[in-house]
Amino acid sequence: MTSNAACLEVRDLCVAYDRKPVLQAVSLDVQPGRLVGLIGPNGAGKSTLLMAALELVRRQRGEVKFFGQSYAKASGRVAYIPQRESVDWEFPIRAVDVVAMGLYRKIGWFRRVRGEHRARAMGALEQVGLADEVNTQIGELSGGQQQRVFLARALVQEADLFLLDEPFAGVDAETEEAVLRMLHELRDRGATAIVVHHDLTTVEANFDDVILLNRQVIAAGPTTEVFLREMLERTYGGRLLVLDAERPSRPAPSLAR
Repeated sequence: MTSNAACLEVRDLCVAYDRKPVLQAVSLDVQPGRLVGLIGPNGAGKSTLLMAALELVRRQRGEVKFFGQSYAKASGRVAYIPQRESVDWEFPIRAVDVVAMGLYRKIGWFRRVRGEHRARAMGALEQVGLADEVNTQIGELSGGQQQRVFLARALVQEADLFLLDEPFAGVDAETEEAVLRMLHELRDRGATAIVVHHDLTTVEANFDDVILLNRQVIAAGPTTEVFLREMLERTYGGRLLVLDAERPSRPAPSLAR
């Protein structure tokens, strides 16, 4: 699944809501086969960056390419998992049918989901530990189970690039471990994942690269080079609380409440 082209190239991306700038001149490259943490304070534009790249919100200006192509041409190689809060969980649909939606680009939007497609969806649910919930209505699942259903939908797409918007928000420890395990397995197969993430204490253990964002890119690159105290202070300002005073250059930080 690897490629010489960057998985994601962003150049001079600007986005505003009601004329209020949210992203300003964002430029970055993400290389294949990496787990990337997208990190910054609330309101930094992290979710907006993913949605603007996927053309879900309007760009004021800027260019975005996936694997050297526009999103329209490369969309089959990209899987997106939105925030749970953006999903209508009351919609009457079973877990297996949600996962099968990940195959629609290959099946065709107006063609029937056949047995082979349903089998693939059930296999993806088994991968994320939900083999017993295939026929459960999506709204009856716990928050962690719902997140795993959306991970299964992304997995069944067999994408090369996964964009996950706060996949660990409001989930149980079992789900967090399952998602992290799957992300590492995908990376080991050559796929790339960009993850909007808030728990700074787990960044070093789980991400190869980091993008520090606060409306602009503060820094981006390997975690060992970017996830530094001075960079985090530039990103979070006075809201950064260093928990490990013995590691002044590379702290284990969290946000002060």
